[in-house]
This record gives sequence, structure tokens and C-alpha cells, in this order.
Amino acid sequence: MMDVIVSNMSQWHWFVAIGVGYCAGFIKGVVGFAMPMVFIAGLSLIVPPELALAGLILPTVITNIWQAFAQGRAAAWQSVKCFRLFLITGLVCVLISAQLASVLPDMLFLGSLGGLIVCFSLLQLCGLGLPMMRAGPKASIIFGSIAGLLGGVSGIWGPPIVAYLTALNTNKIEQMRVQGVIYGLGAVALVVAHIGSGILTLATAQFSALFVLPAALGMWLGGADSNAHRSNSVSVGYSAGFACDGLVFAAPSRVWLGRCWRADKRL
Repeated sequence: MMDVIVSNMSQWHWFVAIGVGYCAGFIKGVVGFAMPMVFIAGLSLIVPPELALAGLILPTVITNIWQAFAQGRAAAWQSVKCFRLFLITGLVCVLISAQLASVLPDMLFLGSLGGLIVCFSLLQLCGLGLPMMRAGPKASIIFGSIAGLLGGVSGIWGPPIVAYLTALNTNKIEQMRVQGVIYGLGAVALVVAHIGSGILTLATAQFSALFVLPAALGMWLGGADSNAHRSNSVSVGYSAGFACDGLVFAAPSRVWLGRCWRADKRL
């Protein structure tokens, strides 16, 4: 199967794919999230969405474990205890929703993903967010469910998690660590879930493993320069870029939905 994947990709495709892995890692190193968004946005342009989803899994696991333990094991464990209800709810929802990823039509998958990315990016660009709140069981279950359902289908759970942590007024260092813990445990659950869904096989795991090194290198370089790059103009630039990516995905699905509607009307 891996031979089939390799034979269907030209040298140019591989160059783009490795570049996507590096860029995903670099952006994650700077802002602490968005690796799955960049992976899906980039890889889906050259490979099927299911393969793009499989491709992001192992780099996401490795880099998030790295991010989670950046301040040591004690700090990571404290984050697990503080957000345990959110984590449990999210992991359960990941396992449930991941089974839909292999049966959703590609255009519907990409359109939904594009809409999610555009909405999140526009909220970031407009400086909008959730009102400040206190951590509690109700908020943990609601946002854990949303993040888990989105993460299981698309591998992307960053937007609701970032919005939730920001609403809790979490400081930047703790937010980076907590994101690493949540994304890392979520990525492990994603591995288990997509082994069950059939998306992560031996062949697609080998494909995913090829992106671990470029993603880790990008994250290291992004993290090393994060203080210099963490400015409003850079954040605006990333958000605008994500919005453009989302529109690229949403446009073909709009055509596909129009064709489905016309077909139903003829029937």
C-alpha cells in the first residue's frame, strides 16, 4: 500500500508535502496550535482527505507530547488534573466521531472543514471571543464535547480549545502547556480511533511518520523565535492565511452541494 502512495506522488508533490509538515511545525512552535489545520489544508491539495488526516496523526502526537512536557512532568500532570473532565469528555467524543471520517463524502468533509477554519479565523481577525468565565463541570463538558467531535472527524480541535482557554484567562505559558496536554492525549485517542475506522493502517502510518522530522524541526525553530514573532501583525497574518485556506476548501463543496440539490430537484 505504501508503494501505491509513493507511486501516485511526484517529486513535486513530496516537496510540497514535506514543506507543509515544516510549516505546520513552525506555526505550532510560534502560536502553540494550528498544526492539524495546516496539515489538512496543505496535504488535502495533493492527496485525498483521508490520507491527509492519517498524515497529520503521528507528527501531532510527537510534537504535542514535546509541548506538554516543556515545563516538566509535574506541571504537565497538574494540567491533566485541572482539566480532567474536559479531557475525559473530549476523548470519548473523539472515539465516537472518528468513525464518521471514513464515510463522509470528500466535498462535504472539506466544505465543513473550510467553514470551521473561516469562522475561527474571522473571529480572531475581529478580536472576538467568548466572555470571561470560570472553569466548571458544565463548561468542561460542553467544550470538551465540541472539541472531541470536531477532532475525531477532522483531526482539528484547536479552535474550541483556544477559545475556551482564552475565556478562562489562562496565562500564555500555562496555555501552551495545557494545549500540549490536551492535544497530545487527543492525538493518542485519534490513533486508537482511526485504527478502528481503518484510516490509520500500517501504510498510512508509514506515510505519517515521514512528517515527524520536518514538523519537529519546524516546531523547534518556531519555538526558538516565538518571542520575536509573537506580535499582533504576525497573528493577523496567520489568521488571514487560515481564512484563505478555508475559502479554498469551502468553494468546491459549494459547487458539489449545488449539484446535489439540482439532482434531487430533478428526481
